[in-house]
Amino acid sequence: MSTKIKRLYEEFGQSLWYDDIARELLESGAIKALVDSGVRGLTSNPSIFTSAIAGGTAYDGQIQQLAAQKKSPEEIYESLAVQDIQAAADILRPIFDSSGGADGFVSLEVSPLLAYDTAKTMAEAARLWQWVNRPNLMIKIPATEEGLPAVTETIAAGINVNVTLIFSLNMYRRVIDAYVAGLQQRADAGKPINTLSSVASFFVSRLDTLIDKLLEEKIAAGLTDQLQAELESLKGKAAVASAKLAYQVFKQACDEPRYRTLTEKGARNQRPLWASTSTKNPAYPDTLYVDTLIGSETVNTAPPNTIEAFVDHGVLDATLEQGLDQARDVMERLDKAGIDIHAVTDRLLDEGVDKFADAFRSLLGAIEQKLPG
Repeated sequence: MSTKIKRLYEEFGQSLWYDDIARELLESGAIKALVDSGVRGLTSNPSIFTSAIAGGTAYDGQIQQLAAQKKSPEEIYESLAVQDIQAAADILRPIFDSSGGADGFVSLEVSPLLAYDTAKTMAEAARLWQWVNRPNLMIKIPATEEGLPAVTETIAAGINVNVTLIFSLNMYRRVIDAYVAGLQQRADAGKPINTLSSVASFFVSRLDTLIDKLLEEKIAAGLTDQLQAELESLKGKAAVASAKLAYQVFKQACDEPRYRTLTEKGARNQRPLWASTSTKNPAYPDTLYVDTLIGSETVNTAPPNTIEAFVDHGVLDATLEQGLDQARDVMERLDKAGIDIHAVTDRLLDEGVDKFADAFRSLLGAIEQKLPG
């Protein structure tokens, strides 16, 4: 198992991170085994913690103890999550150390209920950073209008940031700007910038899911056979095309004078991270969003089933910069077909925030149900 994952990093410069966490995985040695096989990081989100905490009994004893201390459901969740994140960070610490602080990270999300509140997001990021107290922690902040200034200030405070829920190229450019602004603010204050890391999490499969649905609605409208064939040919193409173009945005940004000035002072590039990489449509290859997005200075965070599929039959190749003309063509054809990509990505961001907020509320409700009497 280890050879293919390690080759992904050693030959192609891409880190594979594990998109899951649970107390059983930590205590059984499963996470350690994955790290030994080549996995170089871990991500979590409210949905993952909901499955972990509500889906079994591993946390029940600690929930009872915390409840006896009069902790609220939210305080109980944070205590459970922080303990897991600390344990995962410690398992990944050798990678962090051997990479000079460039890899080996664990991500923890600020409360999704704060996605539209800049000040509270900043305060939450600082509080969680101090509580976890691990240098290989990344605080996840969503790419909302209110989240962007929080990213800048959190980077300026010396805290690693995973900017999450990025769907559009326009927002991605603004995320890069927010990161650079934070680095510049920190450099201007005479503080070190060579110890900071950040990733920009570009969500892929959800883009195909929504655009495919919109294409199907147009096909059902009774168009000509030629138009229907054109729309059919665009299914399952938007996400990979968009991610490939995002990588070009990343490379262009790294060549800009403002960015290069900071990297010359020791700043690290903010790596693109491909998130939501499990294939939602069973008609598509189960390694679609891994095989097609392999490139240097990137991260792919994948759930267990996708990693297993990749190890079994995934293809190792430097695919991220292949077919760029076709990627641009796909986006142009979608526009001509009446797919408003800006409206699509705005909707996906709103839905993404709502889904995480709903998962968080469900998690708190599940904890309440486990409380005594």
